[in-house]
Amino acid sequence: MNSRQRRGVLLLVLSIVCALGAFAGVLSVIGDVRSKVGPEVTAYQVKAEIKPYTQLSTDQFEKISMPRRWLSENAVTHIGDVRGKIAVTTLKPGSLLQTDMIVDQPALQPGQQEVAIMIDAATGVAGQITPGSTVNVYATFAGQRQGDPAESKIIVTNAKVLNVGQIKALDPSEAGKNQPTDTVPITFALSTLDAQRITYAESFAQRVRLALVAPGGGTTVPDKDRTYELAKDK
Repeated sequence: MNSRQRRGVLLLVLSIVCALGAFAGVLSVIGDVRSKVGPEVTAYQVKAEIKPYTQLSTDQFEKISMPRRWLSENAVTHIGDVRGKIAVTTLKPGSLLQTDMIVDQPALQPGQQEVAIMIDAATGVAGQITPGSTVNVYATFAGQRQGDPAESKIIVTNAKVLNVGQIKALDPSEAGKNQPTDTVPITFALSTLDAQRITYAESFAQRVRLALVAPGGGTTVPDKDRTYELAKDK
């Protein structure tokens, strides 16, 4: 083997060594990336904006994959988890679905029924009443005969709110004097008697208002405190 051949062999060996070194470097980089990213897992993101208190369905979300280490502990990884749930806040498109964004939809108890009435959005809800809230329902009635005083009555106590709908602006021709211009449907879980009381109030009362009851503060209101007249106030 002459000198030129020896140099050729040496260069070939060096080329092979460099190629092996480069390959090892690539493997090292890939391994480092994998160690930082880790395996991917399934998650779900919102397709289109979802309003608060809306009942959720699986077709409102799309499946995505992302590294496990980047996924928050409360992310929803099983789409079936949204069944029977409602949104507790506005869900924006592209938002990663998480368990603290959804809650169980309030359910009816034995002997209860769903009843929905329209409530003045400004004075009846004020943004504080949400599904699961407990409220007392007040109604104001005009005197039965001319000259009789108006009365405020507690129609239902400790009513469970199942759902709060979207605010509806009434047509000016529909809203009479001193009547609300914006209303919102509120769905309650009520006994048959309380359902009759609340629908009667919606039909004949001058105004129906809701009073939020503090958690754990539900109590029965004595009969003597259920009706109020200004003239009798001392």
